[in-house]
Amino acid sequence: MLNLANILENSAAHHGDKAAFVFGDTRHSFTQLNTFANYIANGLRAAGIQAGDKVALSCPNLPYFPMIYYGILKAGAVVVPLSILLKREEIKYHLQDSEAKAYFCFEGTARLPMRQEGYAAFQQVEACEKFYLIMPSMAAPSSVEGVETLASLLHNQEATFPTAATAADDTAVIIYTSGTTGQPKGAELTHANLLKNATISQGILELREDDTSLIVLPLFHIFAMTVLMNANVANGSTSVLLASFDQAAVFNAFAREKVSVFAGVPTMYWALLNYDGEVEDFAAICEQLRVCVSGGASLPVQVLEDFEAKFSVKILEGYGMSEGSPVVTFNHPGRERVAGSIGTPVEGVEVMLVDQDDKEVPIGEKGELIYRGHNVMKGYYRKPEATAEALRNGWMHSGDVAVKDEAGYFYIVDRKKDMIIRGGLNVYPREVEEVMMKHPAVSLVAVIGVPNEQYGEEIRACVVLKEGHTVEEAELVAWTKENIAAYKYPRLVSILPALPMNSTGKVMKRELRQQFQA
Repeated sequence: MLNLANILENSAAHHGDKAAFVFGDTRHSFTQLNTFANYIANGLRAAGIQAGDKVALSCPNLPYFPMIYYGILKAGAVVVPLSILLKREEIKYHLQDSEAKAYFCFEGTARLPMRQEGYAAFQQVEACEKFYLIMPSMAAPSSVEGVETLASLLHNQEATFPTAATAADDTAVIIYTSGTTGQPKGAELTHANLLKNATISQGILELREDDTSLIVLPLFHIFAMTVLMNANVANGSTSVLLASFDQAAVFNAFAREKVSVFAGVPTMYWALLNYDGEVEDFAAICEQLRVCVSGGASLPVQVLEDFEAKFSVKILEGYGMSEGSPVVTFNHPGRERVAGSIGTPVEGVEVMLVDQDDKEVPIGEKGELIYRGHNVMKGYYRKPEATAEALRNGWMHSGDVAVKDEAGYFYIVDRKKDMIIRGGLNVYPREVEEVMMKHPAVSLVAVIGVPNEQYGEEIRACVVLKEGHTVEEAELVAWTKENIAAYKYPRLVSILPALPMNSTGKVMKRELRQQFQA
């Protein structure tokens, strides 16, 4: 037997009264969290949910998320976390594709009407039999306008539950990819995938029992789910939840809860670095903050260096993806941290760079990053052809282009799909972005390829300026031309007030390409 929910049961047994999750003024101990998960597991069984059934979950970073997550796992069912930003048709697709039997949905807000979108989608999916509305107050067990609530599910349930005896290779979670190259695909992650990756995350973060981690990355995303939530629950350390990213709220949480561990995507570090509001107890925050982790996208070296200088804390970069549970490589503690590098493979994972024929490329040459090990998904749910393509020859093909140095450190160059081919020459946007980030007026930049009759594609840089700075677009073109090879500099520059980002803080280059398609 191996069930990921065992990590919660173990911590409840050894750290019962300790705060597992903090949200605002509320604190939930490991015992309380485990008891709520038992209520939910009992409720699901009473509702007819069986081992192996899929149960979808749309919920922000609130204590309900881990309660429901571990409750589903205890019942032997499969968690299908959904982005809280999905609209009706998108939710319908995910419910249908995953064959979800039940759906937990937070009621949302006026600005984010999750209940309306979620319930409308649920009504169109006949196979999804149960809809449970998550409301801030779980006091009243009655239904709301004919909709079952989380409170009604929990009413009169037992506080104990015999956790389902799932196998190591049973699917625990189906994580949907972002769908940047077509419809989203559900990566099936096993109990063993996620448990091993959580254990590895404990090690690479050197988690201590007295650590407090801030979780502002969305829990429905594999980064926060594994590296923070599961790792902290397994470790018996405290997690502080923020429902959305806001610089002032992050700094307040840092100070109030004495946060020692923070993980974010590059745009979060950029935003914190450029925050111009007042920060109380700044010195204490810097003293308490022990380790920062960046992932999800490449962190510009300039942002890394500036952040470390200001906050007196080292940022450790790693690399992962949903299909890898997620961690594949990391800048390990106790080894040299190389700025701009994603580090070396984690324990039990092999990484190789290959050409288009899957032949390994020499050190220093660009190749697609592929990997194999305990972290690799079972496959894409109900998509055998896509699975066979991604896992050909027994290696997970990431679609990311990287290089490896003599010391064994890897460096992400770019996504294969983001590579620009200008006049037959390959241009990797990240290389151009790193150069442009060094301009004193540039705060953030995204480089994309746009159609061009003469060259096939032309290079366009979308730039956000630092506050109080002005610069002409032509000046940025000329400056970049002086600092990079002639075929790589952007002929087109657009100064924008902001860049489009998804729910995890990644810059959405697809939207920029659509915007500048003409």
